[in-house]
Amino acid sequence: MAISDQIADMLNRIRNAIMVRHDVVMMPSSSAKLAIIKIFKDEGFIRDYEVVKGKPERVIRVHLKYDESNQSVISGLERVSKPGLRIYVHKKEIPRPYGGLGVAIVSTPKGVMTGKQAWHQGVGGEILCYVW
Repeated sequence: MAISDQIADMLNRIRNAIMVRHDVVMMPSSSAKLAIIKIFKDEGFIRDYEVVKGKPERVIRVHLKYDESNQSVISGLERVSKPGLRIYVHKKEIPRPYGGLGVAIVSTPKGVMTGKQAWHQGVGGEILCYVW
């Protein structure tokens, strides 16, 4: 059975792994997922990630990040644009989740980037998800 929304599946896998305090979560690889995971690492939401060549397909191994009190650095993940309802914004309408404490991840003509990067480059696009 094929998954219709791979990004939502990735976010759910991360959310579930955090709830049970796993250090590592694995998911099938795709270029969109890799771009989002790279932003998670650059923004400090995860420790690291790596692409592992599996037998049927490549998988991404994500190393989750926890603070001193064993609380996850990621306190929330939200899928915004869905296959049934795409959400697009102009460069002036890019949201700042949780008053700037969260990060909006936007798919633009110049690639997948944070809302802040898209705003600085003057491009809009599809809002994929929020992480805070």
